Amino acid sequence: MPREKILHKVRTALGRSSGQPPAAPPPVRLRIPDVPLDARIESFICALNKLNGKTCVAHSPQEVLDYAAQLCEGKRVVASNSPVLRECGIVELPNVRSNYTDADKLREACAAADIGITSADYALGDTGSLVIIASPREARLISLLPPVHLAIVPRSRILTGLDELFTLLPNPAEQTSSMVLITGPSRTADIEQILVRGVHGPREIHVVVL
Repeated sequence: MPREKILHKVRTALGRSSGQPPAAPPPVRLRIPDVPLDARIESFICALNKLNGKTCVAHSPQEVLDYAAQLCEGKRVVASNSPVLRECGIVELPNVRSNYTDADKLREACAAADIGITSADYALGDTGSLVIIASPREARLISLLPPVHLAIVPRSRILTGLDELFTLLPNPAEQTSSMVLITGPSRTADIEQILVRGVHGPREIHVVVL
């Protein structure tokens, strides 16, 4: 069937004529449920645990440091330049390397590391997802390349879900070249429907809610 005939049928079905400009798109509808912070935290932990993530609620920076020290003992660790990690004392641990400003050196460190430690800009309570906005403070390689990822998330950054995120960041591309949503350990079942973890990113993820 000739192209113009096909397009004519489509226009007719839509009640439009040739050359008529399309109607304005409907307004964006974002729904933010009224969920107390404690319920958001509980939902986030439950969702992430179902995805085989490991979670912990810390009531002080010292508890965060104790968790990180135990997890990282005897391991090669690279940490982001996040102020949250510095406030918790994580970058002072003897086997943690941080404060990278050179991209090539950071890539080498991440490729050799056993564990990457970051904070998260936000977390989504309904899906257990971490939201990391790439910046000099949070290089995305640290959360993607080492086989284990540890994220420290202040409780105030846990949102209800994507709708709330996009009310805070309506145009992410204006702020960053990359916004990564991490939902549990990396996994794929592309080959014979067999689930394999750690193919496209860390096979293990730990999240400490501060």
